[in-house]
Amino acid sequence: MNIFGIGLPEMIVILVVALLIFGPKKLPEIGRSLGQAINSFKAGARDFENEFKREAKHLEEGVKVSTSASEPEKVVDVSSATNTNKN
Repeated sequence: MNIFGIGLPEMIVILVVALLIFGPKKLPEIGRSLGQAINSFKAGARDFENEFKREAKHLEEGVKVSTSASEPEKVVDVSSATNTNKN
């Protein structure tokens, strides 16, 4: 088992040191706080990504509208078209 380049023996040493430093009563509280912080960070990242995608879509729609608006419209002269039909 290798997570972030840390093997199982190293993880056990880290947990033992954390247990010695913080004690058994504080360790669950610290873990809970760390979990909440990670969840909050993930939610913020997800919100940022959604906002970025929404703005990108808005800009794409703006470019499509401005591109289609800048294209000249084809105008058919109805009077000349009707004159050719009468001849």
